[in-house]
Amino acid sequence: MRLILASASPRRLDLLARIGVVPDAVDPAHIDEGVPAGELPRDHALRLAIEKAEAVKARHPDALVLAADTVVAVGRRILPKVEDEATLRTCMKLLSGRRHRVLTGVALAIPGQPTRSRLVETMIAIKRLSDEEIDYYAGHGEWRGKAGGYALQGYGEVYVRHIAGSYSNVVGLPLAETRLLLKSAGYDLA
Repeated sequence: MRLILASASPRRLDLLARIGVVPDAVDPAHIDEGVPAGELPRDHALRLAIEKAEAVKARHPDALVLAADTVVAVGRRILPKVEDEATLRTCMKLLSGRRHRVLTGVALAIPGQPTRSRLVETMIAIKRLSDEEIDYYAGHGEWRGKAGGYALQGYGEVYVRHIAGSYSNVVGLPLAETRLLLKSAGYDLA
């Protein structure tokens, strides 16, 4: 059966390759990722993953469609995907010296069956950051387009004091849960 990845994320492609999965096509969903008033981070991540999978399933009804959405949350607050330095600085100051959660919803749309999904949570503690450290990180540019403004797989890792949970979840796709979803749908994995 064909597998479509409903994401343009190069990190997700790289992570899938680690478990021997190469999608037959990449077709991003392009849905509204806004946060409705009162929606909690866990609900938001899972809802978006399911909506992405189902949107792309409509274009590929005979294929498996894998989708994911990663959210960085401080308490009930969902941090944005950072596109500018001012937003980066706001996020880094909020994360500084605190714990936060990285939540990824993973959904697999299967022809003729209901969409299956999982939610994975990883807790991360960031060291207290000086203004100089934030300045230095801002100069790297790896934060652009990242939820919460940092990349655990990049220089952002030096600011992490503690991680509890799935590393691949923080990068953008929890591999253990993704592999189980694919196997449960009959996708051929080694």
